[in-house]
Amino acid sequence: MTNCKILHLLEGAKKAEGLTVIIDVFRAFSLECYLYEFGAALVRPVGSIEDALALHEKIPDSVLVGERHGIKIDGFDFGNSPSQIKAAAEKIKGRVVIHTTSAGTQGIINAETADEILTGSLVNARAVAQYIREHAGERPVSIVAMGTSATVPAAEDELCAEYIEAYVNKKEIPPAFEQRRQDLKFLDGKRFFDPALSEHFPQEDYYMCIDMSAFPFVLRIGKDELGFFSEKIPVTDQED
Repeated sequence: MTNCKILHLLEGAKKAEGLTVIIDVFRAFSLECYLYEFGAALVRPVGSIEDALALHEKIPDSVLVGERHGIKIDGFDFGNSPSQIKAAAEKIKGRVVIHTTSAGTQGIINAETADEILTGSLVNARAVAQYIREHAGERPVSIVAMGTSATVPAAEDELCAEYIEAYVNKKEIPPAFEQRRQDLKFLDGKRFFDPALSEHFPQEDYYMCIDMSAFPFVLRIGKDELGFFSEKIPVTDQED
């Protein structure tokens, strides 16, 4: 069996080692998958708003995407909503997206002891697990559920982490998994069904983010002179 450890929140990211998966289902790393589907040339995750703005100055025609506490950052082109960006996808196509969030991108920045980083969400969970099977080797695997604002556990991230760990180690996915996935609308997903919050948490986002294993690729984090970027890597699904 692969040595998988499930860790939690910002402290978990700081302790991650080996092949590391940073999970943020609602919505950072679901969104990054969709950004590539919408035609983004490259996605660059960053930690702070200040770093995002500085990078924007260095990359002509780049797009600023980000949130704090789920709310679009003032002066940014988009918040963290995949459905809102889908409606304006022509503004993303062929451009570099600079992305900063309260949880997911903070995990990347703080996973300093990892030797390889993937992002993870339900929309590509199976591909992530398959990649781990093929590439972990003898390395430890750290699966980090980032939670809400990287400080409070979130049911959707925990569920995604459990799924990946089970799939990696060829365990039977628990029969309750599908019901738990659907029940997310009553837990951390309930904000997407509150009419008072619809401007920042559209209902369509919920369904886009729980679309199980919609994408047959992983996003692997690289780093260059400008900072972090995600690299789209196709994964060939293999039957158990």
